[in-house]
Amino acid sequence: MNKLRIGILTVSDRSSRDERPDLSGPALVEIVQSQNWDIAETLIVPDDLDVLRDTLIMWADSHDMDIILTTGGTGFAPRDITPEATRFVVDKLAPGLSEAMRLESLKITPHAMLSRAVTGIRARVLIINLPGSPKAASENLQVIIPVLEHAVQLLREDAAAEAGHIPDP
Repeated sequence: MNKLRIGILTVSDRSSRDERPDLSGPALVEIVQSQNWDIAETLIVPDDLDVLRDTLIMWADSHDMDIILTTGGTGFAPRDITPEATRFVVDKLAPGLSEAMRLESLKITPHAMLSRAVTGIRARVLIINLPGSPKAASENLQVIIPVLEHAVQLLREDAAAEAGHIPDP
């Protein structure tokens, strides 16, 4: 399988205005590189529905990425709009990934219940919302890493995606 191509999009008003350093984006870059996957692009945008929506559409439709990881904007604060922007752009949801992340996070903190993160597919691109804290974003990504290459194989309609599956009787 070809290397995964990952886009990392930090959603933060303060980081977009250089009032606070982005720590989550670089933490995700480090994990992605440790998997020997390619970073296609990184960007910091404000918590603005139109900007986030347009960026997700542009990145997904560019065909330069297999997966877009967002970090930030998934909580209860009034300006947390990442799940809404994601739902707007995806063709279908992939709730199992979000459920798995929340389930594992609940083992660490009850605050995981406050995550509104969603995961979905636009054409052949998987969009995954991660929390804004570097620790939580990293922990959540680690939960789903074991299935990401297979997910992308399925999206690419790669014949190798069926290898190892037991055929129906």
